[in-house]
Amino acid sequence: MEKQFPANTVRKGDTVSALPVSPTPVSISYTYQGKPWSTDTYLEQNNGAGLLILKDGQIVFEDYAFGLDQTSRWTSFSVAKSFSSTLVGAAIRDGFIGSLDDPITQYLPGLSGSAYEGVSVRQLLQMTSGVKWNEDYGDPNSDVARFSAEPSVDGSDPVVSYMARLPREAAPGTKWVYKTGETNLVGSLVRAAVKKPLAEYLSEKIWVPLGMEADAYWMTDLGGGEIAGCCLSATLRDYARFAHFFMNGAKINGVSITPDNWTTEAVTSTPEALTAMNGQTGYGYQWWTSPGGIYEGQGIFGQRITINPAKQLVVVSWSAWPGATDPGSESAQAALMAAIDAHYPAGK
Repeated sequence: MEKQFPANTVRKGDTVSALPVSPTPVSISYTYQGKPWSTDTYLEQNNGAGLLILKDGQIVFEDYAFGLDQTSRWTSFSVAKSFSSTLVGAAIRDGFIGSLDDPITQYLPGLSGSAYEGVSVRQLLQMTSGVKWNEDYGDPNSDVARFSAEPSVDGSDPVVSYMARLPREAAPGTKWVYKTGETNLVGSLVRAAVKKPLAEYLSEKIWVPLGMEADAYWMTDLGGGEIAGCCLSATLRDYARFAHFFMNGAKINGVSITPDNWTTEAVTSTPEALTAMNGQTGYGYQWWTSPGGIYEGQGIFGQRITINPAKQLVVVSWSAWPGATDPGSESAQAALMAAIDAHYPAGK
């Protein structure tokens, strides 16, 4: 992706942390739509680009397609949202952001007088601002299609400029709507608070101290700021390292880079999101939640990080689905995730 679009580099450090490979890799077999499938079948028949299973900190399955390998990077699409929210936690721990209950206009004065007046940092993270937004990927006139073309005028932040024009449709904190533009505002907020690019802050707080094995790249908008709601490009193993780090309290050398209880609060859904999605799927601080304590970072075209803390299980899936959302591909991916989960009984 970084070869096609402008991006900022997330620098790795000089030391790479070990990610052990199990001496007994698994091949998970299951039945899907009445036919025998396996992890290999999934990659072959569902436009899978890469799949890694991490169990108890060890790689138990890793495979690639389309000529990719361990050194290849792949774009996250909206999985980047979960990285961006973690940087908010880091900025609070570092003292750059005072509180989740601070109004976002305290950090982004360009939103003063807009529909974002009175919206808190917490509500922005939870996508419960009450500001109207259209995330229809098939509509060329939707907000998600149009806002990336917003120009930077005289050095202005195009994200703030676009979002400041949106109308309000509900009181802050009363309605959940999925809005990529609001994650981009999260990025603007963090940049304003820490006074450095997101890529630099991500490198400083996570990439270097966690011992990532390769540089990552974060696509930038027309103003040069990282697109916080999308398009971080990293290796499969480095995505797994991040997931394992977050699953275990976002700790480096035994110390969390986020506030106490952040990794629990971040994956606890708001009532508004549960209501919007019929009580099963939920949404926390830019993480999708499911029953049983499982949570995910998800991106269009089939990108996914699935985390099951109770089983110390991480699954990273890259895909090249034919559409941003695809019911058939989603069904096959859900069957794979269920088979992987079933392969590891609770407590083992």
